Amino acid sequence: MQTINKKSTKKAWAQALAEPAKEFSLTQLQILSGTIPEGLHGTLYRNGPARLERGGMRMGHWFDGDGAILAVHFNSPYEEGEKQGATAVYRYVQTDGYKEEAAAGQLLYGNYGMTAPGAFWNRWLKPVKNSANTSVLALPDKLLALWEGDNPHALDLQMLNTLGKDDLGALKNGLPYSAHPKIDQKSGSIFNFGVSVGLNGILNIYKSDLTGKIQQKTSLELDGLALIHDFVLAGQYLVFFVPPLRLNILPVLTGFSCYSNSFEWKPQLGTQVLVFDCETLSLVSRGETEPWFQWHFGNGYVDDSGLIVVDVVRYEDFQTNEYLRQVATGETHTSAVSTLWRIHIEPSTAKVKGIEEIIDRHCEFPVVPPQETGQYTNQTYLVVHRQGACASKEIFGAIARFDHKTDILTIADCGENRYPSEPIYAQNPQNPEQAWIITVVYDGNSDKSEVWVYDADRLDDSPVCRLALPGVIPHSFHGTWKPAHDYL
Repeated sequence: MQTINKKSTKKAWAQALAEPAKEFSLTQLQILSGTIPEGLHGTLYRNGPARLERGGMRMGHWFDGDGAILAVHFNSPYEEGEKQGATAVYRYVQTDGYKEEAAAGQLLYGNYGMTAPGAFWNRWLKPVKNSANTSVLALPDKLLALWEGDNPHALDLQMLNTLGKDDLGALKNGLPYSAHPKIDQKSGSIFNFGVSVGLNGILNIYKSDLTGKIQQKTSLELDGLALIHDFVLAGQYLVFFVPPLRLNILPVLTGFSCYSNSFEWKPQLGTQVLVFDCETLSLVSRGETEPWFQWHFGNGYVDDSGLIVVDVVRYEDFQTNEYLRQVATGETHTSAVSTLWRIHIEPSTAKVKGIEEIIDRHCEFPVVPPQETGQYTNQTYLVVHRQGACASKEIFGAIARFDHKTDILTIADCGENRYPSEPIYAQNPQNPEQAWIITVVYDGNSDKSEVWVYDADRLDDSPVCRLALPGVIPHSFHGTWKPAHDYL
């Protein structure tokens, strides 16, 4: 009788999620190849689920994992003498739920993809755990670990010590603060949102100063409870697309089901378009267009004709949720393909004037130069699959740069069994024409993680620098770059 090894069907990327990640203190990084660019001064921060198991029990969805932050300081003012170059630190966010479960040695809370374990009545008494695992916002005096169902957690910028929940002066009673804030480089304002859970969702919109303190907020009742993960800053407008996805709240409230299993795809509803004014946060217009689902937007701007232009990574339906659930198991088999689309919108009516697919290739995590957020940009950076990769079995193995003027997609293939994270743009403050793309790469061949730095305009060249990390960094979601001059 032959014994079948179930792990043999898993791809190399699964190793990075097989065990909870191990923290490490501030460590000098070894340069594996190339040199650290002289103009690269600042810190890369990344956030993602680093623990998907406790006490022998696996969490139900990739989104449920406990968040851990990686900070990589390049030529940073934090370091002196022998430590100049690049150092890194990796820490779990010490949320109340994380600390309680660590002390108990077992999972205690429900989350997006799981109900609370134990007796049935425990599902009613235990709130959903704030996993602090989705993104980061680097402020002048603190780092925020973002998770869209609750307040952010504040951390120390250098050593990543958790300082506690932060209501930014206005997020009372756990008002949610989402994972994709947008910074208007011209005004210095930070825009963000959060959707409050109820019979109908409440879209809360926030406007903060550069310290993160909320100066303005407004709210709008939605038609049902949808999943809105991201939005767009486009010139003087904020744009939200509400997908035709509605939560059946009763099974969640009664503890019979988790959020992930209680969403219903309703394409007949179409995608709602909401346009808000940046100055007043008032609703300008509301419209409707064809159905799709999106997690992320590339960018938005207002063109010369006055139309809002939005780039969005678009899925045909919500199968992406099942694929992402399977990632946590280490083995995927659901097809969920997304491509980059461009939408043209009339601001006064929210009427869609044009829709076109601009990248006919599975992609995600679109990023533009931060200084061009809300304005026209020639370039969008993304993650894509390697040529010939099976989208339902693999995760992304390359990063790419799309030139909007030439329609050329330049690809940096990381190699077999190597998996990059979302590309992060880092500009040289002394030379605005020079920038780098930084990504954290998990190498499934050696079961190690590295930091790769590319010339932003030459992605098809080898990395200008590769740095060894002291431990495995599980595949993460989002990050940011904090220039060194922001510390001063």
